[in-house]
Amino acid sequence: MRFVDEVKILIRSGNGGRGCLSFRREKFIPRGGPDGGDGGDGGDVLICADSQLSTLLDYRYQSQYQAGNGQPGKGKNMHGANGESLCLRVPVGTLVYNAVTDELLADLTDPDQPVRLACGGQGGRGNARFASSTNRAPRHTQPGLPGEELRLRLELKLLADVGLVGLPNAGKSTLIRAISAARPKVADYPFTTLVPNLGVVSYDGHKSFVVADIPGLIAGASEGQGLGTRFLRHIERTDLFLHLLDLSLADDPDRLLDDFHLINTELGRHDPALLEKPQLVVLTKNDITEVRQRVQAARLQLESLGYPVFCICALTREGLDPLIRAIADRLEHNRELAPCPTTPHPAQP
Repeated sequence: MRFVDEVKILIRSGNGGRGCLSFRREKFIPRGGPDGGDGGDGGDVLICADSQLSTLLDYRYQSQYQAGNGQPGKGKNMHGANGESLCLRVPVGTLVYNAVTDELLADLTDPDQPVRLACGGQGGRGNARFASSTNRAPRHTQPGLPGEELRLRLELKLLADVGLVGLPNAGKSTLIRAISAARPKVADYPFTTLVPNLGVVSYDGHKSFVVADIPGLIAGASEGQGLGTRFLRHIERTDLFLHLLDLSLADDPDRLLDDFHLINTELGRHDPALLEKPQLVVLTKNDITEVRQRVQAARLQLESLGYPVFCICALTREGLDPLIRAIADRLEHNRELAPCPTTPHPAQP
């Protein structure tokens, strides 16, 4: 399935139905009077997050959506049927913007909570509504009000607890395959991962957290180099970063720090708030002899900068259990520190 994380669509709510002009005509009932019913209201356009969806692909093929129009009123004071509302279903984490003003209309982080984007037009009143003591045979009705039209931009930001960052071929896809059921492509060339991947990691029997793997970053990623800004948005909502470093290529200690600072520089240029998120540094490919020889020096360098360091081999699962435990402890600590929503006190009589 193709991964689509940004689309533009046009939505229209339904028009209101017109009011009816009618007079009651029955045998033996002279001057029956007006009995034109009101028109039905137009349908609304709603949007709702669906946890079963992971891409905006469906909206790439259809870009215009319209709710049902209200039906006109009828004689005998019959009200026209209301138009059918339209509910657009999108992945959890979708942001809805007004494409013209760039105003944020909705942030769909909770599934199954619909948000109304466009209200349907109100139905017009029939002539029965205008009868009075001085106007017993009104011939006036109202047309239904038109619905609203909006041009929207839908932008998907994946919801995950942990984000994997690093240079291409640092071992991110191999790690997420080892600790979850996700199966991203793994190969020995750069940019194997072309779309973000999500994996659910279970621990302590019934607990879990979600890991997001994005394509590898390179110098200039924040300015659009490589797959840069297109996918950096998908780690903005994470609580923790795993910064993966490949020691098999870092034959010089200075190069290791250069690679480390390069990734952090690109994160900060994209959004300075990303640098405030905690990071765990993961040294990968520990099954290679050269890596084992460089681990101790690299660990001392990175720990001197204040970062916890883990050394793993995802293929043999060496070091994965301590890493998963450390991630879980950090996430649980962050949740304990998160402010609890306050409940307003009831007003005193």
